[in-house]
Amino acid sequence: MSVQGTILVLDGVSTNRIMLKVQLTAAWYHVVQGEKLEGLPALVRRTQPDLVLTAQTLPDGTAADVKKAIVKEPGLDDVPVVALAAQNDRDAHLRALKDGLDDVLTHPFKDTLLLARIRSLLRARAVTQDLQVSNESQPIGFAEPAPTIIRPPKTARVDILTQTARTGALWHKALDDQRQFDLSWHLQSSLQGVLSGAIPDAIVVELGAHPSGLKILADLRSRGLTRHTVLIGVLNDDDAEQASEALDRGADAVCLGGFCAQEILLRLDNQIARKARLDQMRVSLKRGIAESWIDPLTGLHNRRYAMRALDQIAHQSAKTGSSFAIMLADLDHFKAINDGHGHASGDCVLTQAAERMQNALGSLGFVARIGGEEFMIGVPDVSPNQALRLAKTVCDSICQTPFPLPDQGARVDVTISIGLKMSQTAPTPQDCTAENVENLIKSADKALYAAKKAGRNQVCIRQYAA
Repeated sequence: MSVQGTILVLDGVSTNRIMLKVQLTAAWYHVVQGEKLEGLPALVRRTQPDLVLTAQTLPDGTAADVKKAIVKEPGLDDVPVVALAAQNDRDAHLRALKDGLDDVLTHPFKDTLLLARIRSLLRARAVTQDLQVSNESQPIGFAEPAPTIIRPPKTARVDILTQTARTGALWHKALDDQRQFDLSWHLQSSLQGVLSGAIPDAIVVELGAHPSGLKILADLRSRGLTRHTVLIGVLNDDDAEQASEALDRGADAVCLGGFCAQEILLRLDNQIARKARLDQMRVSLKRGIAESWIDPLTGLHNRRYAMRALDQIAHQSAKTGSSFAIMLADLDHFKAINDGHGHASGDCVLTQAAERMQNALGSLGFVARIGGEEFMIGVPDVSPNQALRLAKTVCDSICQTPFPLPDQGARVDVTISIGLKMSQTAPTPQDCTAENVENLIKSADKALYAAKKAGRNQVCIRQYAA
């Protein structure tokens, strides 16, 4: 039997624990049981649950205490905690949401709703874990900016989708009277009204006998624009089957028993805060990916990017039959600038040189800083004569205008030496392997050495393979 995850069940009543274990084990979950708050930290550290189901009241605490204890555990702060409340106890239901519980289920609950809610929460946690792993696995060795804290927007944008205009107006008024949101409502028959404006932080969708609400949930969750938007469904009754269907189609939460402004507001607060945390993680991940390809001083691409880009250029050349150029460039006597004017001046020269080379090259190829004062240039779809002219343009961009130094009012003359190597005139896939690209780089390096030996401030082209 394949176990799909570990669920911790906390309840002081043994029959409740046994019933839940039977339901969950039948659905291929591994179930761990506990009776009270005492000893919970050690229990969760040992069992590493993926989700916690806890009675609203334990012999020595509450569901809120369980949530606080779980959050304190390293690596488990994102474990969903669901409170199990008594039937028709609306106050307990709202209190649990106010205390930060991830959801509330009331006895007696059907297997379908219980399992749908578990699936939904485990999917949500999997997203969080994927983002955490991706962020933590970013390469080190680059300048790390201070993390930007992204908080829920002061005025979150919330759209309401209802089946009738009367319902939309009533829901809008009820929510607007209690909390200031940037609220708008639309008929479900006019979904374009939601998709054509600014992307909402959350959408409250009326569910009912008509299947349009369920279809809209699936539609919104599948679209690129709204796939991260919080979706909350509202059912006029306690239809567990429809609630389960809504969760499986992408709803983040479902409110049973009709519209309750308090419950919706609490769920909006909790879900929008969670969305803000995930948005922060996505921004951090994108920034980390971008920075892993960028040299932090000059803003040019780094060696890692350069090697990947050359590989792509080579494969593209094999498809088109066009040749490409590799250049290695080195600022002449750069150590003398550092020694004579200081490292701050040296950094300034590197930054300006990078900008000049990038401007000289334009969009014809890439420039990467691959060492202290060393640069690599890759140019696709170029003839030898074009590549040589381009290399001389880069060389002139450095030597023709002195470089101003910071805080000194001084200017320094700088020159650069460039080694150029062309690929085969009509490269084949065999000519564009990683090994052959590496040989081209070695040839360009020998051409660079020849330019240095010949007096510097010039371009040398390597006419034969390394």
